[in-house]
This record gives sequence, C-alpha cells and structure tokens, in this order.
Amino acid sequence: MKIRAIAFHTLKEAIRDRILYLILFFAVICIGFSRLLALLTIGDRVKVIKDVGLSSLSLFGALMAILIGTGLVYKEIDKKTIYTLLSKPIHRYQFLLGKFFGLVLTLFIMLLLMSIIFLALIFFHTFKIEWQMLIAILYIFLELCLITSVALLFSCFSTPILSSIFSFAFYLIGHTAWGLETLIIKIKPGFGKAVAQALYQFLPDLENFNFKTEIVLNLPIPPSIFLFSALYGIFYTLFVLTIALLIFRKKDFI
Repeated sequence: MKIRAIAFHTLKEAIRDRILYLILFFAVICIGFSRLLALLTIGDRVKVIKDVGLSSLSLFGALMAILIGTGLVYKEIDKKTIYTLLSKPIHRYQFLLGKFFGLVLTLFIMLLLMSIIFLALIFFHTFKIEWQMLIAILYIFLELCLITSVALLFSCFSTPILSSIFSFAFYLIGHTAWGLETLIIKIKPGFGKAVAQALYQFLPDLENFNFKTEIVLNLPIPPSIFLFSALYGIFYTLFVLTIALLIFRKKDFI
C-alpha cells in the first residue's frame, strides 16, 4: 500500500513536469518527420517509417527516464521533504521502490501515447495493423525500465546533472558494447585482453532489447532470444535496484 501510494504520488509529480511534455513533443515531431524522410528515400517507405519511429521511441523514452529519474531522490533531499517522509512509518526500500514504479508507470503512459501515434502513421500507409511492432515496443519498455533503475541509482548519491551524464553514458555504452567483442578478438592474449573480457561481461548490452532490424525486415526470431532478452532485462534491473537500495539504506540524511 505504501509503495503504491508513493508510486501514484510520483506519477502525479512527473506528469506535472514540463520537460516530460517537451520531450514528448520532439518525439512526435521525429515520428512525423519519418514520413517526410520516407518520401525522400528510394525504396520501401514503410520500412523507413518503422525504423525511424522505433528509434525515436527508444531514444526519447530513454531521455524521459534519465531526465526525470535522476531528479526523483535528489529533489526530495533538496526540498527537505525526505525528512518528513522518512519520519513516518515508511521504510527506505518502500520509498525507493515507490519512486521507481511511479516513473515506470509514467514511462508506460508516455510510450503508449507515442506508440499510438507511431502505429497510426504506419496504418495510414499500409491500412493494416502492424501487430509485430508491439513486440519491438514491449522490449523498448523493458529497456526503459532498466534505464530508470540506473537513473534512480545515480540519483541516490549524485546531482541531477552528473546523474544525467552517467545515465546517458550507460545508455550509449549499452548500445555500443558489442564493439568490445570485436576488439577482444583482435587483441593479443594478455592483460589487455583480460580487461576487455571483464568489461564485456560487466557492461550492459542494451542491444538485447533491440529488435528493430528483425521486425522491420520481417526476419525470423527464435523464441529463445525473446526469453533470454526478457530475463536479462528483469534480472539486470533487479541487480541495479538492489545496489540502489543498499546505497540509499546507508545514506545519512542528518
């Protein structure tokens, strides 16, 4: 009950944040721009719209998670409201989980709005509902849940600006970590190769949630890949949240 109350309070607070609507506005502009880009492209126009649209959902969804999430805990500390909240019979883990689920719910609503516009644009061109797009959108949502947990983690011990930088770096690294695999193959055996292998195992691989190419090109995807990606997202999110809870539990507000 306490987690749910904090989650709905966080939702109401996030909905009132102007930056959320600013990002939503630019997301809609980019989704709409995909149609203009398709007209200027030689080839299948619908594929261009799908590719640009899904990329926009991922990028602007991540920006929402980062810019809103990095201020969730810091704002409470800065406004001194954290002292009032924690003086009540609320455990710190309940407070943090409430913030997490509140932002996840906010992202779900924003992603739903963007997805409706995106799917409507595709329907305008194909006159059929592209149900397979929902799979790609679902895994984008799982990715956003993970990014939210990371943003929340950094907000527990850093300022919003630094937390945003760290979180965005996490997002960029997560989508380029595959390059380390190529680097590992080229590096000669030794200390450098061992370090590269350790980084490859530790760093997140957000490409596990990226099914754009397969969905757009109608390529077959083994069910085991879907299962692995879902489990990867769930367990990595739980791992990051556990670290955030441990840090927040030890934080001194006196």
